[in-house]
Amino acid sequence: MAPINGRFAIGLFFWNARRLLAAIIIVRSVQQGEFSRREMRFVCHLHAQFQTALGRLRLLERERAERVAFEQFMRRVPLPTVLLRWNLRLVYRNQAASEFCGVWQGGFSGSRFIKLKAPLPPEILDRCHVLKKRWKQLSPLGLAPVNLRDETVRHPTRHHLRATISLKQISSAAVARPHFLIEFESLRGSAARGYQTGGTSLSHLVQLTIREQNLARLVCAGCSNQEIADEAGLSLETVKKHLHSIFQKLEVPSRSRLITLMR
Repeated sequence: MAPINGRFAIGLFFWNARRLLAAIIIVRSVQQGEFSRREMRFVCHLHAQFQTALGRLRLLERERAERVAFEQFMRRVPLPTVLLRWNLRLVYRNQAASEFCGVWQGGFSGSRFIKLKAPLPPEILDRCHVLKKRWKQLSPLGLAPVNLRDETVRHPTRHHLRATISLKQISSAAVARPHFLIEFESLRGSAARGYQTGGTSLSHLVQLTIREQNLARLVCAGCSNQEIADEAGLSLETVKKHLHSIFQKLEVPSRSRLITLMR
């Protein structure tokens, strides 16, 4: 674009408190002439429109930043969680849930070879359809029922794997359709072996990677290094390196101190 020999100019400036957010400068050459009063009024009208649009952009940017920060935190949380819309479309799934779906599909060792995100298990989707039907029967007027129980789904062969499905009213409107909240858990190395993830242990687990969280659970279940290697499908040397990293991050000198910390 050829440069314009500007003679006349008008500027729109947008501020937030004392911080300049944006500026729009309109320049005219001598041949184009001065701005008429009608054009000046139109530019002043545009200023209000742009101000509203910028405010909306700032709000969207803040919401996106909050969502990204929340998702980054949830990826580290060891509670596998999935949120589905009423039409069963995925809203959110943290990293722990993605790995758990892989374990559900191929077992702990088989999940290492699943490169893509494993889909939600069909048993869970089927139970969501059952919950939808029950919700409609209990709420013919579209109002949220108060006596709808959560559903528990167990893996057909690996009975230590289970999921709890509950309907959550995300919107404040009483007639809004609920969302499906799915929480996975493995009874192996947790309640079945005397180890539970409480509030205190949760604060420690979030400092570890997903792999380290799984190995820490096995340590707390009383497994030896060789048993951990067999369960996780890792070499003995790799297990030792992971445990060394866990001890350093949690600042514990031994397995017994780790077990005490997690209880």
